[in-house]
Amino acid sequence: MALTEEAAHEALGAACEKVGLDSSGAELIRLGSNAVFRLVTPVIVRITRDAAAVDEVATQVAVARWLASKDYPANRALDVDQPVNVSGHVATFWESVAEDERYAPIADVARVIRDLHKLDAPAELHLPDKRPFDELQERMSTLDNLDRADADFLRCRIGDLRSRYESLEFALKPGVIHGDANVGNVILDRAGNPVLIDLDSFSIGPREWDLVQTALFYERFGWHTEDEYRKFVDVYGFDVMSWAGYSVLADYREVSMTLWLCGKAGQDAGAADEVRKRVEAIRNGGDRRDWAPF
Repeated sequence: MALTEEAAHEALGAACEKVGLDSSGAELIRLGSNAVFRLVTPVIVRITRDAAAVDEVATQVAVARWLASKDYPANRALDVDQPVNVSGHVATFWESVAEDERYAPIADVARVIRDLHKLDAPAELHLPDKRPFDELQERMSTLDNLDRADADFLRCRIGDLRSRYESLEFALKPGVIHGDANVGNVILDRAGNPVLIDLDSFSIGPREWDLVQTALFYERFGWHTEDEYRKFVDVYGFDVMSWAGYSVLADYREVSMTLWLCGKAGQDAGAADEVRKRVEAIRNGGDRRDWAPF
């Protein structure tokens, strides 16, 4: 079912009514994979595109409640009966961390990830195993938005990465991972404390997945300074760039970021230009420091 702004507002009103919240005056913060609203009260409401995601969303709520029981600094699910299925969409309710979005210092990012990796998830959470190439497969249809040469190149690149990945020997003990850990998903609350957000990709897998983006942002994109990266390594206690498999995960992340953007390329000329630039850089080993955020 399409998630238009009108449909999102309709689902918001119905969901809030079911849990006894007032949706009047709600602000639409984002309309993408989910619609995200901020209520007048300090509550964030997320609306999915369709009801098929109900099991995944229920797991996110369960993860949040488990982390809260461990006093771990992450998104807190509101104490209501949720998720809520309305109008073909699924709504979840979250405590608002802050009125603005301020990213945490890199030392806090490392500490939050390190402390997460010390936790053992209970079996009743039923966290999925990390299956990175299943995630890419779900996006392969977006290659139809590219010209044939670029699409064929990315398909070959993904096949090569799969072969390289299957031969990796990981250095760290596997366990619970965030799955998309980076500075953009650790924000400061009203008191200035770091909070891990976006619990969508929690799974069981190699801990290196939660370290590679910080390294990639430093080494290839220049989004972190060398001092920031060294601080991250010192606090976490392991340098993923010293591991022989780092380039495989870094290459995967580049392709994943590009494949995600392919989904926008059919309707957005700027996104299409950015995808072409990224594919050219990956194909020829060009500079990634001019990759634009989307």
